[in-house]
Amino acid sequence: MEPLIKLEGVIKVFATEEVETHAIESVNLEIQNGEYVSISGPSGCGKSTLLSLIGLLDSPTGGRYWLKGQPVDGLGFNERARIRNRDIGFIFQSFNLIGDLTVEENVELPLTYRGMASSERKRRVKDVLERVGMAHRMKHYPAQLSGGEQQRVAVARALAGEPAVLLADEPTGNLDSKNGEAVMQLLSELHRRGATICMVTHDPRFAAHADRVVHLTDGRVTGEESAEGKIQKSEVGSPQS
Repeated sequence: MEPLIKLEGVIKVFATEEVETHAIESVNLEIQNGEYVSISGPSGCGKSTLLSLIGLLDSPTGGRYWLKGQPVDGLGFNERARIRNRDIGFIFQSFNLIGDLTVEENVELPLTYRGMASSERKRRVKDVLERVGMAHRMKHYPAQLSGGEQQRVAVARALAGEPAVLLADEPTGNLDSKNGEAVMQLLSELHRRGATICMVTHDPRFAAHADRVVHLTDGRVTGEESAEGKIQKSEVGSPQS
């Protein structure tokens, strides 16, 4: 089966006049359709950088990237933006909701860029807010919500576009343990319904919710841990599947 996401020898270097920082080193990674993968590792190991590359928010310095079987590493700005809007749903640590828009308007906003009919937008917004248990807060503003509720709205916004993959960058980072666990349970339920999820976290408790944990150290994949808890050590640069 062709993977939904495939990285091959991906490198990311940040260069200044004084120094080069190798944030990602020869990463090989495959994510299958319907899989729940966690990228885990200590702070500063390159997790968020790798997620930004997968989400087309940044471009690799080297290597190849295929999404849904199509090469995307060499695409221009406009085409990358189009793919992000249609195929990738983002869930950020800081929620990134717009304060002067209601819950309904926040979730609907990305759909307006597609030229989608208003009736279809409204249907999708209602559906996803019901799925995350926030339909009763549709007319509220972000400041009227708790942190856990705001993150549920952010998840709904990511789902509304029916993306090929949900990318979650430390989605529990700004939440207390109770709300963090509630958001993780929500992601697990979405996965059981068929969503493909790639999540970055430094917390092994939350990483354990995934089918597979990819361990990142100093920008390199150093091993994988399956849901059964078996760790597979990897040689630097060897393919991960």
